[in-house]
Amino acid sequence: MEDWLFYTLTTLLCFLCSLLLRARAGSPGLKPHAAAAASSPPPPLPPGPTPLPVLGPLLFLARRDFDLAPLLRRLARRHGPVFTFAPLGPSRPTIFVAARGAAHRALVQRGAAFASRPPATASGALLTSGGRNVSSSPYGPTWRALRRNLAAGVLNPARLRSFSPARRWVLDGLVARVRAAATSGREGTGTSSSPVAVMEPFQYAMFSLLVYMCFGGDRLGGGDKRVVRDIEATQRELLTSFLSFQVFAFAPALTKIVFRRRWEKLVSLRRRQEELFAPLIQARRDAGAGGDCYVDSMLRLTVPEDGGRALTDGEIVSLCSEFLSAGTDTTATALQWVLANLVKNPAMQDRLRAEVAGVVGAGADGEVREDDLQAMPYLKAVVLEALRRHPPGHYVLPHAATEDTTLDGYRVPAGTPVNFAVRDIGMDAEVWDAPSEFRPERFLPGGEGEDVDLTGNKEIKMMPFGAGRRVCPGMALALLHLEYFVANLVREFEWREPDGEEVDLTEKLEFTVVMKRPLRALAVPLSVEKDGEAGHRRRRHLATTTCSSRRRRQRHGHSTALLGSSCLQHGTACVRATVPCLGAAGGPRVGAARVSARHDDLTMPYLGRTWARLHRARAVLARHAQLDMYSCR
Repeated sequence: MEDWLFYTLTTLLCFLCSLLLRARAGSPGLKPHAAAAASSPPPPLPPGPTPLPVLGPLLFLARRDFDLAPLLRRLARRHGPVFTFAPLGPSRPTIFVAARGAAHRALVQRGAAFASRPPATASGALLTSGGRNVSSSPYGPTWRALRRNLAAGVLNPARLRSFSPARRWVLDGLVARVRAAATSGREGTGTSSSPVAVMEPFQYAMFSLLVYMCFGGDRLGGGDKRVVRDIEATQRELLTSFLSFQVFAFAPALTKIVFRRRWEKLVSLRRRQEELFAPLIQARRDAGAGGDCYVDSMLRLTVPEDGGRALTDGEIVSLCSEFLSAGTDTTATALQWVLANLVKNPAMQDRLRAEVAGVVGAGADGEVREDDLQAMPYLKAVVLEALRRHPPGHYVLPHAATEDTTLDGYRVPAGTPVNFAVRDIGMDAEVWDAPSEFRPERFLPGGEGEDVDLTGNKEIKMMPFGAGRRVCPGMALALLHLEYFVANLVREFEWREPDGEEVDLTEKLEFTVVMKRPLRALAVPLSVEKDGEAGHRRRRHLATTTCSSRRRRQRHGHSTALLGSSCLQHGTACVRATVPCLGAAGGPRVGAARVSARHDDLTMPYLGRTWARLHRARAVLARHAQLDMYSCR
């Protein structure tokens, strides 16, 4: 009902505006000005389809398919690599760039001219505190301060290394969760493994890691895992509704009334964000904001507005939401695309697994460490090829010129959105041989992508992270996470197509470009922890990866098992227990043992000191009864 009311009112409004514009154009007082303008006409806008003044906006807003990429590719073939598309009318054009040369000229050679953002829409202004986050801030001092704080803070290479324990913690939880899902349907089925829907575990793993980096590992609302789940649910609902909120980009005063329920939902989600984030921000403030997490750096930041001021809590909420959203779905989506292509190409998967085994060695404890990744060129090639062939976004966030300018002889008005076609640039047949094929070898020595520069400074061959001054500040983090998790998942499991379920690489637009049919694959464990010498090494590693704090090494005389507070040095949950163990001379005796156990609960480091800890610790010890007891006395 509200849709038809909106269309009717919009039609009347457009009709009245059309009459006014015609009357204005026919006014004799404007003819001298028009004649003067005709003597020195400005450069034209890039070519494009002629917009319809009344029906155009109605048809565009009435569409049910939000994926415009096929249409835009047809327009690029018809009008050239730089073209204009104005679905909301001639007064609101959008310029598209689908050629790598033009993209390099705009983003790199004239980076400052195209480094700003278009004015925020009504929904964007609400979610970004008026355009005060890294991705939406106009080019200027505030944007520089926000980006510098992010790049020099939590994304600094030294800080990234400090989060290595958190990555290991998330990896252990992800592997355990995949293993459990793979074995959940075995009984009575006659199969050795059940297909695993990988996207949801990937999303939760990436989200948990980013929550850790954003708020710190010891400040999640007293340790209740419900906090992480509530934040994830709110962010997920916001992302799934993201496209529907774009209606408020057109005539917001009208659309807020017509689509009242949709606007109320957006306001409610924002309010829920603030309710969830505010206690975590206050906890960091009360602790002195002296840590390495993202919130601590924002609490110390001063932005150059009003003579220099601190960020408001609302602005910190917006920046936290941006950090979590930008790093979760994009990385999880890319991880799914990598795995889908490895499942579809078993020979590539075997080659990658052989490279991982050759670097890590047969006697390793079972984890590919971050330092090992530098010696794996084929792993890097697989990740780069997935980003080229399946970039999480087919277009970067819109750029805008700071003032009226030109590009390749065409006029670009100030503030006009300028979009760059990431997918089309990465599929340029002049650069890539057989660009539609998935061929990681193209990034190895001798391949056409051997010297690719992801920042685009030298030349743009592909730009999954953008290019120029607005290149994604999280590029290094994304590549690290993709390489680290791909290498470990391929080492832990052999990934196969289920019988009768061929991997479908058809794309679908959501917040990112995902698989239309989400990947389901058989995850066959390549090592079983309780069998053989390899399992013994794994258990021994798990038993000795513990906190080195002197206080934690003290012997205890407790008669019950207690799960201690999280060990932030190692990112794991330390278990202290009084358990029977076999002494060297044989026979049971009681000693103080501490185990850092691998588990499938990603939020275990945050459990409170309650009786639930006792049951959880007992369950962990029961699952790992074969562990070599550390510090048995």
